[in-house]
Amino acid sequence: MPSTEFLLIRHAQSEWNAAGRWQGWADPPLSVAGREQASALACEIASEALDALVCSDLQRAAATAGAIGSELDLCPTVDPRFRERDVGTWAGLTRNEIAARDGDRLALFSKRDDPTVCPGGGESDNDLERRVRPAVEEWAARYPGGRLALVTHLGVVRLLAPGSEPDHTGVTRVVF
Repeated sequence: MPSTEFLLIRHAQSEWNAAGRWQGWADPPLSVAGREQASALACEIASEALDALVCSDLQRAAATAGAIGSELDLCPTVDPRFRERDVGTWAGLTRNEIAARDGDRLALFSKRDDPTVCPGGGESDNDLERRVRPAVEEWAARYPGGRLALVTHLGVVRLLAPGSEPDHTGVTRVVF
């Protein structure tokens, strides 16, 4: 089967990104800067020939995908399997607040070498992989040889493109 190219796009800045708060499955909206980033990114990739635009169900990803879809005349398809990692009780907290409440687990999670660590009691790397990998394979099978834009979250991009550290305006290209 031919490979499928994914343009992995981390959502634009949310209000909680701007405040340094961990989000996970919490659903804060884009910040003013984030709305500007989404528009700029949409213009930047306007010349991309895409077969589909897929996004997480969280509003920061859906709003970013909406801006891209408007520019490319594509309707985003929402797939909740691409939402961010669940960070459990850490959602809404800053790194310093997490360190004060759950410092040992934060240190383990930050080392990124144990795929069973559950940040805030949420999803481990293994849990995230079990949720996201089948979704990517399913989308790749729907569009063999195609090109898809996937607007998602930092945890998902890190899983699918190990070693990447995407900002809120970049595109990471991977093939499956």
